[in-house]
Amino acid sequence: MYVRRIEDYGYLADGRSGALVSRNGSVDWWCPTRFDAPSVFARLLDDDGGHWSIRPAGEFQVERSYLPDTLVLRTVFRTGEGTAVVTDALALGRGRGHDIGRYPPCLLLRLVEGLAGQVPMVMSYEPRFEYGRVRAYLELRDGRVVASAAGGTLGMATTVPVDCQETLASASFTVRAGQRESFSLAHWPTYHEPEPAPPDVPAALAHTVEGWRSWAREHDYVGERADLVRRSTLVLKGLSYQPSGGVVAAATTSVPVRPEGHDNYDYRYVWLRDFSLTLRMLSVAACPTEADRLFGWLAESIGDAELTAMPIMLGVEGERDLAERELGTLAGPGGPVLLGNDAWRQRQQDVLGQVLDAAWLLRNRLDPMPEPVRRMLRSLAERAVETWRLPDSGMWELRGEERHHLTAKMGCWIALDRAVRFGAALGEAADVARWAAVRAEIRRAILRHGWNPRVGAFTDAFGSDRLDASVLVLPLVGFISAGDPRMRASIEQIERELTVDGLVRRWPGDSAGFVICSFWLVGCLALLGEQERAAALFDRMAARTNDLGLFAEQIDLRTGAQLGNFPQALSHIGLISAAWRLTSAVTGRPTPEATAI
Repeated sequence: MYVRRIEDYGYLADGRSGALVSRNGSVDWWCPTRFDAPSVFARLLDDDGGHWSIRPAGEFQVERSYLPDTLVLRTVFRTGEGTAVVTDALALGRGRGHDIGRYPPCLLLRLVEGLAGQVPMVMSYEPRFEYGRVRAYLELRDGRVVASAAGGTLGMATTVPVDCQETLASASFTVRAGQRESFSLAHWPTYHEPEPAPPDVPAALAHTVEGWRSWAREHDYVGERADLVRRSTLVLKGLSYQPSGGVVAAATTSVPVRPEGHDNYDYRYVWLRDFSLTLRMLSVAACPTEADRLFGWLAESIGDAELTAMPIMLGVEGERDLAERELGTLAGPGGPVLLGNDAWRQRQQDVLGQVLDAAWLLRNRLDPMPEPVRRMLRSLAERAVETWRLPDSGMWELRGEERHHLTAKMGCWIALDRAVRFGAALGEAADVARWAAVRAEIRRAILRHGWNPRVGAFTDAFGSDRLDASVLVLPLVGFISAGDPRMRASIEQIERELTVDGLVRRWPGDSAGFVICSFWLVGCLALLGEQERAAALFDRMAARTNDLGLFAEQIDLRTGAQLGNFPQALSHIGLISAAWRLTSAVTGRPTPEATAI
C-alpha cells in the first residue's frame, strides 16, 4: 500500500488549479483547468488513482524548499552516488503582478538536474482520467506520450527515452553533474483546441519564477514574522481562482480530519467567510489592489440577499448548487471520497458580518463604491436585521439541528456595526438609526444569553454549557475588550480546558487541534498585553507547519500529524492575522478591525 501523509506534500498552483507533489517526487493530485475539475492524478486518495513520479532508483534522502517568493518547488535528492534536484511548477503563462494566473496554459513543468556525482533516476507516468474512472491508452506521437479521455487530452514530453505500455509510461536514466533532463505535461480540450507545442522547460520555469516574484514585489509586508507571512500570502494567492478572484478553502477533497478517518469533505469551493477573511489578510500583507474587482464578483454572485437565499459558499465561478455525492471510483484514505459539499444548503449567519467587515476594512479601495456592491452590502445589513433571531448551523458547519450559535449573533452584530459606520454610503438616516438600534439589541442578547455564569465563560450557543474556542473571536472583532472580566475568564478557560501543547481544540472531546483556533488565542493574548506568551505560542504553532511552511486544517494531538484538506486557507489566514497582532503589540500601530478571525 502506498503510504501517504498530507504534510509530506508540496503545493503548486497556476491561478486556476493546484497540484500536490510528495516528498518522493510523485505528483499525486492534479485537476487541470479548475480546482473542482475531475482529477487526472489522485493517488493522494487511492493507490490506483493515477500519478507521475520522478525519483532516484535507489535509496535517497530529501531536502525541499520553494524558490524564494514563488510556489516553484525544489526537491534535492541525495544518494550514495550523487545528488540531483527536481524543480516542479505549474506554468503561469502570460501576465505579471496582479495578472499572474489569469491565462495559465494548463502545463506541468519538471526539470531534473545533476548537482554532484551521478544519480540513476526512474520515472513512472500513469494518468487516470475523471477521478480514476478511465484508464486511457497511452501512445507515442511525435515524441510525445499522448492520452485522451472524457473530453481532455494529456501530452507528456521529455528529453529521455520512454517505454510506453498500454496505460503506463516509464523511463530509466542517469543524470550527472551539470546535466539536465526536461519533462512537461500539457492538458488541453480534445475537441476545441489544437495540440500545443511542447515547451522549452527551463525557459518556461524561469518565466514562471519571474511571474511569482513580480506578484511578490507588489506585496511588501513589513512586520513580525515577515517570512512566514509572505509564504502564507503566496499560499492564499495559490488558492485563488484568478478568472473570478474566488479563493478556495483548500485544493483537495476528502482528506480526513480525524485520525480514525471520517469527515471527508470537498473543500475546493469558495466559502464567503474564507474569501472575506482572505481579502482582509491580503490587505494586511499590503495587497488591497484588487478590492473593487473581487467585491464586484461577490456582488454578482450573491445578488440581492433580501430577495434570494444567502449563500455561504460558491463554486469558483459563482455556482450555487454544489450538491454532494459519493464517488465510487476512489477508495479514499479514511472513508468515501465526496464531490460537492452539502454545507451550501446551510444558514450561517456570521457570513453576513464577514463580508461587510471586509468591505469596511477596504473602504478606501471601494470609494467611490460601485452601485452593485452598495446594493449587496445594504441587502446583507437588512438580512441581518431580519434573521438574527433565527438559529443556524454555526461556523463549524455541524450537520444536525440548528442552534442559536453565539458567533452567528456576533456576525449579525458585525454586519450592522459596519453598516452603521458606512452610514450614508449604504442607507438613509432612518436606515442607519434602525441598524444601530438592532445592533444594540443583538449586543444585549449576546451578553445576556451568551455568557454562562455556571461555566464561567461565553459558550458556543445561547443557553449552552459547552465551552467553544469560537468565542475567542469576540475581542478580535471589537465586540468586547479582551480585558473585560468575562472575556478574560473565557480565554483562561479555553487555555485550561481546550488547549494541549499549544493546540486549541474547538470543544471538549474534539480529537484534534484546529489550527486557526491557536492563532486566535495568540491574538487574544496580544490584546491582553501578554506579548511574550503570544509570541511563544505563535512560534510554537509556526513550527508545526511542514518543511515548506504549509498547514492543513487540523493537527493530531498525539502524533502532531496534520489532518484535513491541504493546503488550508483558513490556517494561513490565522497565521497572517496573528503575526499582525504581534506587530501591533510591538510597534503600537493600530490593528485593522477584525483582522484576526
